Amino acid sequence: MAHAIKLYEHGGPEVMRWESCESGSPGPGEVLVRHVAVGVNFMDISQRRGRSPIPIQLPGGLGNEGAGIIEAVGPQVTDLALGDRIAYAGGGAGAYAERRVIPAHLALRLPDELAFEQAAAMMLKGMTAQVLVKRIHNTRAGDTVLFHAATSGVGLIACQWLRHLGARVIGTVSSTDKVPVAREHGCDHIIVYTQEDLVSRVMEITGGAKVPVIFDSLGAATFLKSLDCIQPRGLAILYGQASGPVGPMDLGLLQCKGSLFVTRPSLSAYTSDRASLLATAHDLFDVVRSGAVKITMRGRYPLREAAAAHREIEERKAAGSTVLLVN
Repeated sequence: MAHAIKLYEHGGPEVMRWESCESGSPGPGEVLVRHVAVGVNFMDISQRRGRSPIPIQLPGGLGNEGAGIIEAVGPQVTDLALGDRIAYAGGGAGAYAERRVIPAHLALRLPDELAFEQAAAMMLKGMTAQVLVKRIHNTRAGDTVLFHAATSGVGLIACQWLRHLGARVIGTVSSTDKVPVAREHGCDHIIVYTQEDLVSRVMEITGGAKVPVIFDSLGAATFLKSLDCIQPRGLAILYGQASGPVGPMDLGLLQCKGSLFVTRPSLSAYTSDRASLLATAHDLFDVVRSGAVKITMRGRYPLREAAAAHREIEERKAAGSTVLLVN
């Protein structure tokens, strides 16, 4: 009998229950994965609280990425086999489990050089970073960009990747203790947005030129201010809402501030077909294997102690990725 974290109501970490459950057998186009490591993301916390734009059905599970070994293969699966080392992101919440059935088209074979922990810590965050810096905005050497929450899981990966692509990165952080971490992970300039005036600092850093693009996962606390940091015809990428959702906005504001563009992307929309998913993942694997992007670990917890992992992230004690380990 396998075990998993189950949720019967929304609330704090205390609502997460460790229970025995049936893993099920893979149907057509599915595989059964025995997890070795599972990634923890802020999305999981938002879903647990009931505040995520991607809700979960109760009772249900948590977790959106993992890595492990294929234990069973369903009919009509031709490119995966028993014993394959794989990682995945997406497919709906439920990764906080010892075993799980997932759609085979989400499973990605892991290169031998990548460990399960490393893969679980980077799939969702790393593929999101790839989509942000290479597809939504095709970053080129010499670009100056503004990246909010530079020490978040996505931020630590994306800022290193931006530096690798030759961009000058202005990163924001919530407190001064995060400044050295942001600098170490690719930021050329750092703004403590809770203590400094965002717009005036960006104007100072850029000599009044502003930036062509902002990457914002914070939402309410930063988004509207950020519009004043963007060059005419520039792009605002809102890919999260850690500080709360951005409220209704008069689209005329975009015209007044320089004919700006805004997008609210999701990873699933950019990896909806197998070819796009493979290209995104392999680009991530390559940049990590090359050493240009390093995956920073925040903490490791046994799967049954997922509540403790959530508390650490909510208290913002450290930067980096957190993984849950399966015995």
